[in-house]
Amino acid sequence: MIARRHLLKFLIGAAICLAIFLVYRSLGRYTLDEIEGSVQSIAGFRLASAFLFVILSYLCLTGFDTLAVRYAGRPLAYRRTALASFTALSIGHNVGLAALSSGAVRYRFYSRWGLTAEEVAKIIIFCGVTVGLGLVTLAGLALLLQGRGGPDLLGLDSLVRTALGLVCLSVAVLYLLLCAFVRRPLYLRSWRFDPPKLSLAIGQIVLGTLNFACVAASIHQLLATFTDASYLEVAGAYVTANIAALISHVPGGIGVLEATMLAILPSTASIGALVAFRVLYYFVPLTIGVPTLLVSEAYYRHRGGRFSEQTVM
Repeated sequence: MIARRHLLKFLIGAAICLAIFLVYRSLGRYTLDEIEGSVQSIAGFRLASAFLFVILSYLCLTGFDTLAVRYAGRPLAYRRTALASFTALSIGHNVGLAALSSGAVRYRFYSRWGLTAEEVAKIIIFCGVTVGLGLVTLAGLALLLQGRGGPDLLGLDSLVRTALGLVCLSVAVLYLLLCAFVRRPLYLRSWRFDPPKLSLAIGQIVLGTLNFACVAASIHQLLATFTDASYLEVAGAYVTANIAALISHVPGGIGVLEATMLAILPSTASIGALVAFRVLYYFVPLTIGVPTLLVSEAYYRHRGGRFSEQTVM
């Protein structure tokens, strides 16, 4: 148990160091003049509205954990799930391998509040499923709502878009049917998944979709300076880029997200919007999440020390 605790502390420390290094390396890809020029070319109200959608996205993400602790049978006050969620994801988004990086931070918080390792594992799996449902549902809606016309930014014609959109939405429908009628655990190799109640499943799809819709809206606001691509087209491009970033396992999707989006978008000048987006969605939350984790570590260590002294006395 002691060895595991020390290993967890090491992983947390390594995650923090890696996150700081990645910020330095990512910003080093661009000169200060390029970053300054990219941001200055975007209207102030576009930056403000993009950041508003970033805030809304992170609020949706706290909802993931709120539903997840109920799924695990250990509901907590929202202030606690919000703290664990934001801190874990602000770091996990930048470090990559979210199941490990953000999962380790989540375990650090939830274990203090009395949850077992198995319950935290349920929370992590539940949130991962919510991410997948959100991506596939937004993809389906974006493809179907684009309507008829010529090929979109992905080069898909109307018929293909409709077919792919229906396939994507069918995944969400099948998941709801599964949760409504299947009451036994499902196994995938060593992974076990207990279908949640239907009400929680609906919440997963709604919050998951809203989260990625807000992210896409943030990117769309920034891209509006460089291209006239519609919101639905940007949403479809973002989903494609995000899937590529997830598959690559590159920390924070650095380079992969930008390269995929640039390959899809009509204007190469869009790099300015993507740089601004990375700063707003990844780096700004990280500058809050890392200090929050460090402060919480100090707080609980001090609190634990005081508790131990009082116990001894």
